[in-house]
Amino acid sequence: MYESFYGLTGKPFQLNPDPAFFFGSKGHSSAYSYLKYGVFQGEGFIVITGEIGAGKTTLVRTLLAELDPRKVVAVQLVSTQLDADDLLRSVATAFGLPVKGADKANLLATLEAFLTSLITEHKRALLVVDEAQNLTPRAMEELRMLSNFQLGDRALLQSFLVGQPELRNLLREPYMQQLRQRVIASYHLGPMDREETRAYVEHRLHRVGWANDPQIEAGVYDTIYATAGGVPRKINTLCNRLLLAGYLGEKHKLTRADADAVAGEIRDEVGVDVPPPAGVESSLQEVAARSDSVVRPFAVSAINARLDRLEKTVNQILELVRGMAGPERRPTKSGRQARG
Repeated sequence: MYESFYGLTGKPFQLNPDPAFFFGSKGHSSAYSYLKYGVFQGEGFIVITGEIGAGKTTLVRTLLAELDPRKVVAVQLVSTQLDADDLLRSVATAFGLPVKGADKANLLATLEAFLTSLITEHKRALLVVDEAQNLTPRAMEELRMLSNFQLGDRALLQSFLVGQPELRNLLREPYMQQLRQRVIASYHLGPMDREETRAYVEHRLHRVGWANDPQIEAGVYDTIYATAGGVPRKINTLCNRLLLAGYLGEKHKLTRADADAVAGEIRDEVGVDVPPPAGVESSLQEVAARSDSVVRPFAVSAINARLDRLEKTVNQILELVRGMAGPERRPTKSGRQARG
């Protein structure tokens, strides 16, 4: 929609991972080097972790796009709570092997035969498991067992485990010791800093022919960094909305006020996940403090009043119960006691 208005050749901030827009920040370049090292080694596990939207999938797809298919047969598997048997079937399916009606023994035999055939063709297999934090312990153990496949001294399968920080916690579990021993490298992908955030935005714009239309004030980048925290997916979301707002307002110059307005809209939609722009946080804290000083006494007094009412009610019930139970003998008019 806004692409033609600004003379762009495509969408600069689409959310789908696209290797064409890969940006080599310090963190992403380091993570990419670890993946390249893993490919060179050709065995064991490489583990890459990062927060949601950190750019892990784009990183992996960039690597896969550069691999020579005549030498490496690489497949990508997205894990969604896969158990051991489901994992085996998914791996076999990813490599194009028949799985219908096959039991576990046949699946393993088929996989091993296929992986061995690749070696004879001077190729090797690479399995990339995305969202690996969702794998069950049994599925992780199955992956470890697959790494045992060898032909002579050559491993038949190498695996890259890519996932959120929970994956690191999973690998620290005592029952993961054997798999940990097969991890040859791991890297945690963190957010970009302020300078990298600006470079990332301009890199994506230049990829679609940006010729300084719209002009972007320096303060815009401050808001982008403060709001998105250096996370690529959040940056894409904010910048996409900012360009759309600029197009709707027929603006060829974007200011910090424009960026703050868009950041405020996103913050209203998703809540506390997006921090307010600089200068707003202290005001929000002041409002919260004032609200807290009013709400807390009111809440305490309301609770005390309710407890008083409950206590009175309980006492009334106890008096009623005592009256109903009463003594076995009660006085008569003459003063003598009669049995009830």
